[in-house]
Amino acid sequence: MSAATLLQLMWLASPALPVGGFSYSEGLEACVDDGRVTNEAQAGDWLLDQLALSLGRGDLAALASAIGAWRSGDTQRIGVLNDWVLATRESAELRQQTEQMGRSLLEWLRNRGNDDRLATLAALKPAPAYPIAYALAAAQTAAPVHDALLSFAFGWAENMVQAAIKAVPLGQSAGQRILGRLAGEIPAVAAHALRLTDAERQAFTPMLAILSSRHETQYSRLFRS
Repeated sequence: MSAATLLQLMWLASPALPVGGFSYSEGLEACVDDGRVTNEAQAGDWLLDQLALSLGRGDLAALASAIGAWRSGDTQRIGVLNDWVLATRESAELRQQTEQMGRSLLEWLRNRGNDDRLATLAALKPAPAYPIAYALAAAQTAAPVHDALLSFAFGWAENMVQAAIKAVPLGQSAGQRILGRLAGEIPAVAAHALRLTDAERQAFTPMLAILSSRHETQYSRLFRS
């Protein structure tokens, strides 16, 4: 992989990417409020479970398929994958998150230059899901699919660790230790996601869905999910 391609993946993984990922906790804030996460070890365990059970079995697998579909021009499959991602969002907040981040990434891609595929992304209804929009951004690079999954997962990990630091709360050193645990597991999770077929891809995290639904009416909140 060239230096330019590596830098593009780092750019996509950066918390500075203007898609608003920093404003979501994906149920973690509700988990803290419920007393399930109160310290560094519990926060790390929760995020590792979310990485393996949610991201690895669902979004990363869909992302891998979508990158291939964008590169081959299979617009029908893009639509099917977008519908699947949206259907896996089991609360209003999680649905709002993927739609908002997808729209924001679409605008970022438009500002970077012309790509005929942007019309297909913009036409997805009711909105492009974030993993599908990210797949187009990754498809525009020369990066191998596995490396694109690493970029997506690490970007997610950085945002979630920052959410844990604020919500638990934790210190910066604790956050770095959690990020180290996540980084150690991401390559294997990405490799597993690449092996999943459509029939094996899944989204089954009932407690996360329950906590996310509770967060919608939580008394005091820092995050949008």
